[in-house]
Amino acid sequence: MENDKLIVGLDIGTTKICVIIGRKNEYGKLEVLGMGKAISDGVDRGVVTNIDKTVHAIQKAVDEASEMADVNIGEVIVGIAGQHIQSKIHRGSIMRPPSEDEITVEDVRRLSSEMENILIPPGNTIIHVMPQNYTVDYEGEIKDPVGMSGTRLEADFHIITAQTTAINNINRCVRRADLTSKQLILEPLASSLSVLSDEEKEAGVCLVDIGGGTTDIAIFYENIIRHTAVIPLGGNIITKDIKEGCMVMQNQAELLKTRFGKAIAEEANPNEIVSIPGLKNRHPKEISIRNLAAIIQARMEEIIEIVQNEIMQSGHYKKLAGGIVLTGGGSQMQFISQLFEYMTGLDTRIGYPNEHLGKSVIEEVKSPMYATSVGLVLAGFKALDDREESYRKRVANAGPAPKKERADLISRDIFRNIGAKLKGIINDDIGDDHNY
Repeated sequence: MENDKLIVGLDIGTTKICVIIGRKNEYGKLEVLGMGKAISDGVDRGVVTNIDKTVHAIQKAVDEASEMADVNIGEVIVGIAGQHIQSKIHRGSIMRPPSEDEITVEDVRRLSSEMENILIPPGNTIIHVMPQNYTVDYEGEIKDPVGMSGTRLEADFHIITAQTTAINNINRCVRRADLTSKQLILEPLASSLSVLSDEEKEAGVCLVDIGGGTTDIAIFYENIIRHTAVIPLGGNIITKDIKEGCMVMQNQAELLKTRFGKAIAEEANPNEIVSIPGLKNRHPKEISIRNLAAIIQARMEEIIEIVQNEIMQSGHYKKLAGGIVLTGGGSQMQFISQLFEYMTGLDTRIGYPNEHLGKSVIEEVKSPMYATSVGLVLAGFKALDDREESYRKRVANAGPAPKKERADLISRDIFRNIGAKLKGIINDDIGDDHNY
């Protein structure tokens, strides 16, 4: 029963490592049973840089979640990000025997499997093969070809690759924490499951997940993932700018950003001043909130420009009726959605991971900061591509194929015997006519 099935998501982020345990309730909503988190010291911009520190943080988060949910954790679904992530479009095709009547789910899966064997740059590994539109006998723009007649099946595939060493380091950390990686998922795809509605994916939407080390992008149109990208800039680079611009400590810069930060400098009161404790035997330092906002806005504008370029390169800028959905810890900054709207010209909203959440005793999990973590759990129940869900149902409802095949063979044999008898009768009649 799906209601008894427990899924664990492990988000190895730059600022935090988060573990969430969830199950589906009787209404099909996700019920969070436990959550644990730890400070992430061994990860930089989505890439593991210190194995021991990362393993220790994973174990701490796992223990906290296990104790809260009162279950033992063995298998986890892990998220992956980092600037090494690349996505490209490749075209593949297969030929089907003319004798076969219609395209089956197996034909579609065979085409996808062949794309996993394409040549990619050395040192990289394919993590996702996602079909776009199909072409059947040179008839294009087909979303789902199953059931159609045709001999040549083609499709454009969105291929997402990651550095093999980065994948190996993540798997090594998971194993050393006495866990098994059940599935590896690109983090913006996981976030999309938790914050985007089906209507937005159909209309066209760009998800922007602003994390600590990276900003992840995923563009959807007609319910199909069209473009993904990972930008190596996030909330930590803003904190670094504040630290250097205001000449304060790292922890003080982070507090300034989260408590007083604004993405638009004009919205800050020019007369508002915050006092920061000085170092030993030194006077407190006074920071202007307007100056703080100016530092933040400069970096945010750079990030937004890169996001805008990615949207333009995808070729879907004019197709995004759903606009932009911001999520991640960085999306909680004041006036950030207004800055995105001003610079991109697209409607923008903040995405909260409560689209598929049921009642939860952990209110904290509804923050945009945990969109990826919730999405990883949802990935255990829901396919990244809606068509895969329908394929599973078709295969399940089709029943055992051999019986159907035997019935077809029997039918063909019956018609063959009838045909042979008719041919014999006709030949006898012709022979009789000749005898006359």
